[in-house]
Amino acid sequence: MPTMRTECLIDGEWVATRPDATAIAVEDPATGELVAEVPDCTGGEIDRALDAAAAALPGWRSTAAHARAAVVSRIGFLLRRDANRLATLMTREQGKPVAEAMGEVAYAAGFFENAAAVAPALLDGPLRESDLPGGKRLRVLAQGTGVTAAITPWNFPLAMIARKLAPALAAGCTQVVKPDERTPLCAIALAELAVEAGAPRGVVQVITCDPARFAERVFGHASTRLVSFTGSTAVGRLLISHSARRVIRLGLELGGLAPFIVLEDADLDLAVEQCAASKFRNAGQTCICANRILVHHRLHDDFADRLTAAATSLRVGHGLTPGVQVGPLIDDGAMARVEAQVADAIARGATITTGGHRVRVDGCRDRFYAPTVLKGVPTAADCFAEETFGPVAPIASFGSEDEAIDIANGTPYGLAAYVFTGDPSRADQLARRLEAGVIGVNDGLPSSAVAPFGGVKQSGWGREGGPEGILEYCDLRMVSIGTAPRGSPRE
Repeated sequence: MPTMRTECLIDGEWVATRPDATAIAVEDPATGELVAEVPDCTGGEIDRALDAAAAALPGWRSTAAHARAAVVSRIGFLLRRDANRLATLMTREQGKPVAEAMGEVAYAAGFFENAAAVAPALLDGPLRESDLPGGKRLRVLAQGTGVTAAITPWNFPLAMIARKLAPALAAGCTQVVKPDERTPLCAIALAELAVEAGAPRGVVQVITCDPARFAERVFGHASTRLVSFTGSTAVGRLLISHSARRVIRLGLELGGLAPFIVLEDADLDLAVEQCAASKFRNAGQTCICANRILVHHRLHDDFADRLTAAATSLRVGHGLTPGVQVGPLIDDGAMARVEAQVADAIARGATITTGGHRVRVDGCRDRFYAPTVLKGVPTAADCFAEETFGPVAPIASFGSEDEAIDIANGTPYGLAAYVFTGDPSRADQLARRLEAGVIGVNDGLPSSAVAPFGGVKQSGWGREGGPEGILEYCDLRMVSIGTAPRGSPRE
């Protein structure tokens, strides 16, 4: 087991579980083994963290952007230095194969590196400057918005924090992070690296506790200016109602239901390869994975056969076992949802070409599901109306491009979408027609730390990544400079 802290970071101090308090148990989702226990922080401790963030804000915000960037860049360096330790820790608390976890550590480091590279140009001087009629001069300034909070999910326990913390720090904000209670250890490890990198006291803090308690305190605290959340649309709606009371800004990355469109002129080998990469990574537990696979009717059976072969070849097991490509589902509830969706699709006439059952793994809990391909899935099936969050690939056929677009856009969600075609001009037109914030054209893995990531419709507000992600944490100020009066005022 890698070395790890289990305390929260509050006002520059490592705070352990109180002797008279109940701790939060962190379990290996594959085995049920107790990995660690972390504090269940009280409302008073949350308030203390927010007070400390407010106290640290003036000094951090007044630090030159290039000096803040040096600290942010150092965090990225330390993440890469400790990649092996962090990846092993991630696999123990989240379950994903260690090779995937290594990729997530690198992805997380990229957010700090990008923020450090981009922020000084945005913030050390005017964002924009121009002349106006009448001899006036316009300046647009960007300044960190203030005290922020981040509420992050279990499926990417390091990268989702990096997406929020890196731009916040680069912009001059302070941040209190509340990781999912099932996967808090990577968050605590990241806070430890932030301290090592030189983040001043109170600038970065990590709280572990009940999410409802955290939301109550954060939205009720006078200093909170922005809350960033990644999770379900249902919880996002609840946070919107909380934020309305004090008009607190929100950044929301919510549910997805990504269509994966394969047109008749697509490179079939590429489409299958990218679909498998998108669908089965992290055992299908990603917000942007291919959830509704739409294949032109001429290619439907051939695509299904090839995807079946790809899925059948994947090795299922504990994430620390060499060669494993698909780990466990996060908990028993996740397994129940996956099985219910598969049963519904079969009842509606779909056919299982591979999988469709649990996989026994020696020494582990019954939380492993075989990579599954369903063909001939009617679009009325439950798996076309709600996220699966499991290794199930449902394939439906379509006849025309317009039909595919209608199906793809016929949902309240719009986080990601994919289209595969051999015609670049057609791809450009389809990318404009698809109602999604992230679009992969002949690309099943489109996320990048240098690009804006986020959804439309009920998939969220705001963007993370790239310069756009830094500006999400800024207030823009318009300064109009009039013509200076002639002569001295004391003539």
